[in-house]
Amino acid sequence: MGPRSADGIAADYAELLIGDLHASLASPVSESMNFLNEIALRYPEAVSLAAGRPYEGFFDLDDLPRHLSLYRRHLTERLGGDEESVRRTVLQYGRTKGVIHELVAEHLRLDEGITADPQDLVVTVGCQEALYLTLRALRRDERDVLLAVAPSYVGVHGAAGLVDMTLVPVRDAADGIDLDDLVARIRGVKAEGRNPRACYVIPDFANPSGTRMSLETRRRLLRIAAEEDLLLLEDNPYGLFGDPDGPPTLKALDTAARVVYLGSFAKTGLPGARVGYVLADQRVTDGDGRAGTLADQLAKVKSMLTVNTSPIAQAVIGGKLLAHGCSLRDANVREIATYRDNLTRMLAGLERRFGDVPGVSWNAPAGGFFLLLTVPFLAGDDLLERCASTYGVLWTPVHHFYADTRPRNVMRLSFSHLRPEEIETGLDRLARFVRDQQHN
Repeated sequence: MGPRSADGIAADYAELLIGDLHASLASPVSESMNFLNEIALRYPEAVSLAAGRPYEGFFDLDDLPRHLSLYRRHLTERLGGDEESVRRTVLQYGRTKGVIHELVAEHLRLDEGITADPQDLVVTVGCQEALYLTLRALRRDERDVLLAVAPSYVGVHGAAGLVDMTLVPVRDAADGIDLDDLVARIRGVKAEGRNPRACYVIPDFANPSGTRMSLETRRRLLRIAAEEDLLLLEDNPYGLFGDPDGPPTLKALDTAARVVYLGSFAKTGLPGARVGYVLADQRVTDGDGRAGTLADQLAKVKSMLTVNTSPIAQAVIGGKLLAHGCSLRDANVREIATYRDNLTRMLAGLERRFGDVPGVSWNAPAGGFFLLLTVPFLAGDDLLERCASTYGVLWTPVHHFYADTRPRNVMRLSFSHLRPEEIETGLDRLARFVRDQQHN
């Protein structure tokens, strides 16, 4: 007998077909994060070379009240001692564009050499919301498409699917993007009567490859964007974790508002705060000649999605910025050293274990959280689960970054959140797995 309602009458429960829901929910992308998280939960003793998380050794809950207090003092001074306004700013529904926009603009000036009008910033619920808002605003109809390097961050595939925007892959290259292929893809899309609205890139230590674009590639990419009337969506969660004398961000080089800059405090601030931002200074005009910026339009979308980003979470990040003079490079001195040391240990460990193994190779990023390991067999989800259960080590199959289920002979390895002994143990277990897999 089926379930009964409170009055004892048999109830026919609603049943929904996945095919009747939004198409993105049936996409492999929608299962990627859940699958990877479930594997980690099922095998908690496995060393994770998969999780792209910040190092937790410096997390301190006592920082929260300190940062809140610092931001409160800052706000009290800015509002002329009006405590009622201070309480309202932090505890009430807030400004849709955010309340720490001026501090974010100062951080961008100090750390990235980016001159930003605070009014052109929208503080978001993580960078993922910033990406979603931008694609939602740019996608007008089914002719609009997004270009992105393949493989690329899982979240860009997911966001594009949620707004029904076709994603056109662009070939990867040792320098981060094959620019000749980008031009060919743009012109091919136009020849089909479609409209390439933007190209998504992670120029600094990309996820999953860890590659960093050269200065010349960045300049040529900006020239292509101007010539082809294309926006560039620059995602930069890892840029601070590399050589400070490295090439400037695309946005710092941008003189024609071709770059929408997507930022996050998840890696450089505090992941649990879930605070990101988007700098969108492109002018938007209407038929009557009135003008605003793309940031104004993104705020409209946000007001109907998350209303505003938690002012309490913003206050925590604002306090951290204030504690370090708005320089996140200064705030992350320990983290930068940890990630550099972990990367050095990871590369040396791979050389010791795989340097003479046929068919095994890897790239050598100069910073960030990730690298790619090539193996002489297909490394899909089935092998990941077997590796976790039998060998006690996790990694990420690269097919998740192509938004499909076809296994490839490449895996992403993360080294950011691990202690030195965990890196050594994880690589030992991975080496046993690879050797055994070769002999099968």
